[in-house]
Amino acid sequence: MRMPRACAERLRRSVRAKLLGLVLAPLMLGFPIIMGLLWYWGEAYYHRLMVSRVGSDLATAHGYFERVIEGVGHGIDGLAGSQALAEARAAPDGLDTLLAARRQALGLDFLNLLDPAGRVLRASTAMAAGADRAGWPVVARALQADAGSAIERFEAAELEAISPLLRERARLALMPTARAAPDPRPEETRGLVVHAAAPVLDARGKLVAVLEGGVLLNGNLGFVDTLNDIVYRSGSLPAGSEGTATLFIDDVRIATNVRLFEGARALGTRASAAVREHVLGLGRTWLERAFVVNDWYVSAYEPVVDSRGERVGMLYVGFLEAPFRAAKQMALLIVAGVSLLVSVAGALMTLHWARGIFRPIERMHATIGGIDAGDEHARVGDVASRDELGRLATAFDRLLDDQAARRAELQALAASLDRKVAERTADLAAANEELRAAQHRLVMSEKLAAIGELTAGVAHEISNPTAVIQGNLDLLREELGPAAQPVANEIRLIHEQVGRIRLIVTKLLQFARPGEFVGYVEDVDVNAALADCLVLTRQHLTRAGVKVVQKLDARGRVRINLPELQQVLINLIVNAVQAMPAGGTLTLETADRDPVHDARGVRITVRDTGSGIRAEDMARLFDPFFTTKKRQGTGLGLSISHTLVERYGGRIEVDSAPGCGAAFTVSLLAEPDYRNDRAARGCGDESRETNAT
Repeated sequence: MRMPRACAERLRRSVRAKLLGLVLAPLMLGFPIIMGLLWYWGEAYYHRLMVSRVGSDLATAHGYFERVIEGVGHGIDGLAGSQALAEARAAPDGLDTLLAARRQALGLDFLNLLDPAGRVLRASTAMAAGADRAGWPVVARALQADAGSAIERFEAAELEAISPLLRERARLALMPTARAAPDPRPEETRGLVVHAAAPVLDARGKLVAVLEGGVLLNGNLGFVDTLNDIVYRSGSLPAGSEGTATLFIDDVRIATNVRLFEGARALGTRASAAVREHVLGLGRTWLERAFVVNDWYVSAYEPVVDSRGERVGMLYVGFLEAPFRAAKQMALLIVAGVSLLVSVAGALMTLHWARGIFRPIERMHATIGGIDAGDEHARVGDVASRDELGRLATAFDRLLDDQAARRAELQALAASLDRKVAERTADLAAANEELRAAQHRLVMSEKLAAIGELTAGVAHEISNPTAVIQGNLDLLREELGPAAQPVANEIRLIHEQVGRIRLIVTKLLQFARPGEFVGYVEDVDVNAALADCLVLTRQHLTRAGVKVVQKLDARGRVRINLPELQQVLINLIVNAVQAMPAGGTLTLETADRDPVHDARGVRITVRDTGSGIRAEDMARLFDPFFTTKKRQGTGLGLSISHTLVERYGGRIEVDSAPGCGAAFTVSLLAEPDYRNDRAARGCGDESRETNAT
């Protein structure tokens, strides 16, 4: 009893003993508790980190898989609406050649042209003519003029009907797999297919055929290797670990980079029974460690659903767990060892620093005594300690020097006041300049509003006599019949001029009331849109002898009204051709915008080798009714194009110099931002900015 009492008494009277107790108590008691909690939290955090990581990997894989499915659908949809297919249908002898060539170009395994009842007209494979394909959901949707794509599970007989080669490609011997559910079948004969169909419409929008195609995913190693490269880039996993990706039909691996032995892929092996029940049975996503073929992996599985909503397979990504677990254990051991060393070193250093606590206290006590004795210059001075005691000692000196500091501060404030007066004067001058600019913009906005109202009225007044002229012209041609042949050329010229009047009226109305021409937005492939515009302007290009160079590098898509985008591009292409009357080179470029320095979207550049644009005309290019073509044009093309692009938050930039041609760059956002359009309407057309260099 005497020893504990003696220790307690020593702790009460000895600062050194108190410090020693404070240092040793955490070391002896807190360290084991902290390490236990650290180990527990490390395990929990490790599990959450692995699940979060593999869940992110699965989201990336899912996005790529969806893009593959959509890509097949977009490719077939683009072919269905192409001029090449329309021309081939008019000359059926070339239809088989076109289907075979486009099947190979689009990476498809089969491509069929169906009649409006869903029966095969022509096929790129040996599929029998007249075979009924209307039972497939994507074909049924296409028969209703709705293009689409989906994952479908084809039975062996269905693959055989398309091509015996497809059936052989889908055939896969089942391999014995540990932990898998029993399956009496010796082989897998079904196929997982990306199935797509699109309607083929005539000029009046009537369904005349359906284009059907697909890609067999069984044994498609290029698909799964690309998926693995996207999800697990080089260096994304620690040494010793490896990422894997697999596509299942039900629970059978049909495309995988999981290895068995000697580099052989684990095709024909099966997922574990637990994973099968969780994913295919319950339709849930598996985010947990799982036994994959012959080792434990941090795994993510999600069900693959066909167009009927049935679970027909699984998409899997995962990585070898052993290197991560070894790294985790090593990290925890290192943290424990370092923590122990730090605790011991901290205790020793604390004992050493305890002696420095008393020195600042003694000096502060002496300074207070000197001040009490009347020494006004008494100071604590510099102390070695930089903790709270050191700051307290420094505060004593600051209090004594406060008077001198205040005088210096008043002088600094006077100088600062002079600077602020000068800055305020400059701000007032800038504000006056901005006010004058705002007044100018307001006046211009009112002028343009008046022009718009006048334009709309004039356009409507012109439309009525134009309609009368057109009607009487048609009546004249019908009444005269063959007798009109001597003046047929004059009637044609009148008809063309009436059409030109209608075009001018339409442009006037579009300028005066742009809101009436707003269309619906959709996901647009700018490369395909540009290709369609080339087809529509082919006559201008051929007549002018212009060479076309294309550099289509854009991969992203934008949401915009397709006809409006085509109107902008056609206007720029026609302007470029007109700028090269003696021929030249028209360069069309597309590229994705840099997501690091700019919002996500694409850039479209139309570049000509004409005479360029004069410097004095650059600032007025997008002004309504401004044109450099004195005998043709209304001066509304670029103004309307500028308004259409700004409506979706985009912009048009111009790069030109006299004698060096011109380049118009249309910059579009992936998702439209209508705020820019509202701002432009509020401030008038004078708020538009043109980047010209």
